[in-house]
Amino acid sequence: MCNNKHLSLDDRLIIERELSLGKSFKYIGNLINKDCTTISKEIRNHYKIKNSGGYGRVFNNCIYRNDCKITALCNNCHQSKNKLCRYCLSCKNVCSNYKEEFCFKLNKPPYVCNNCKNLSHCTLSKHIYEGAYAFNEYKQILSETRSRVVIDKEEINNLNNILVPLICDQNQSIHHAMVNNKNRIMHSDKTIYKLIDLGLLKVKNIDLPRKVRFRQRKKQATIYKVDKHCLHDRTYEDFIRYMKDNPDTPVVQMDFVEGRKNGNVLLTIHFVNTYFMLAFIREHNDSQSISEFSNPTGIAFDMETGERRTKIFYCNPPSSFEKGSCEVNHELLRRILPKGTSFDDLTQDDINIIMSHINSYKRKKLNNVSPITLFSTIYGNDTASKLGIHEIEPNNVSLSTSLLKK
Repeated sequence: MCNNKHLSLDDRLIIERELSLGKSFKYIGNLINKDCTTISKEIRNHYKIKNSGGYGRVFNNCIYRNDCKITALCNNCHQSKNKLCRYCLSCKNVCSNYKEEFCFKLNKPPYVCNNCKNLSHCTLSKHIYEGAYAFNEYKQILSETRSRVVIDKEEINNLNNILVPLICDQNQSIHHAMVNNKNRIMHSDKTIYKLIDLGLLKVKNIDLPRKVRFRQRKKQATIYKVDKHCLHDRTYEDFIRYMKDNPDTPVVQMDFVEGRKNGNVLLTIHFVNTYFMLAFIREHNDSQSISEFSNPTGIAFDMETGERRTKIFYCNPPSSFEKGSCEVNHELLRRILPKGTSFDDLTQDDINIIMSHINSYKRKKLNNVSPITLFSTIYGNDTASKLGIHEIEPNNVSLSTSLLKK
């Protein structure tokens, strides 16, 4: 067998072609000089999920779809008389009886639908292997594994429990602590240093007397990721499709506003339908903050009950126009806190005062109503005040840098 471990684009295109012809993994492996298990792993790791219907049939993967008689669940069905919800793309999102059906054929080779005889008529989710898609996904994953640290919170807690007493309390070096706990720490010295630089451990550089004496090397920032596949079905394009099917869904946008470099930042939460925005002080816009954005499961689901709370989608970097509503409020925020201003001396009370003024600023797009007025009308008069935001008299609204100096 060939010693090359990486499949090329040509190899993957051959796999796609032969799968469509119904060839076995062993046959395909012989064509590209790879073991059959390599072909199997490649297909299972890099297939593409397509939620599409068949000829004359819309996508519907509910187990009850053939006998369901429910009508008028969503607005589209209300407007279309005698239309069954099983023919609608939106109703499965609101139907309490919905239960997804999975094709049993996908549990055994070839694990994809490329050569399925029922492909043109099937209305279930389909697994399709496409050579070009698989190659691009593989390159992205390869880049991530070479440039990013992938670690979960449980492992971080484990490292803290081991290293903090040894390094912070007993002044041991990282190497000494690692050598004597190599059966409990499954990382290299270099990885531990990297985690410390990223601020993920309770051990800090100041706890390493020799390290603080060396000048920091200039290098590209390493990004910390919890979920490498966080963008799956959560891209901006997926958001556009979801909103087309669910136009009445309220949208909330999240972003960061930076102060001085390496200083405190603001996490902003923007309610698009009312232009109402909240802001919260955070110590750093660091890898830990990014990790929370890239852990959509922790945001979208109640981790105790497993109940879905929301859906998460991501903008394309750098594409601030994809969350233009949020950026409008950021412009107002920058009138009070210009770029380069340090947020280090600001308290959450200061930020609440700033956001109270911004949310009391009347908008032409809101028919000359302020965001806080509209927000209170929809969510209740006490909701904004419980969030620390209070209405400011129109003539007292200030978006000046002197706001906090009064």
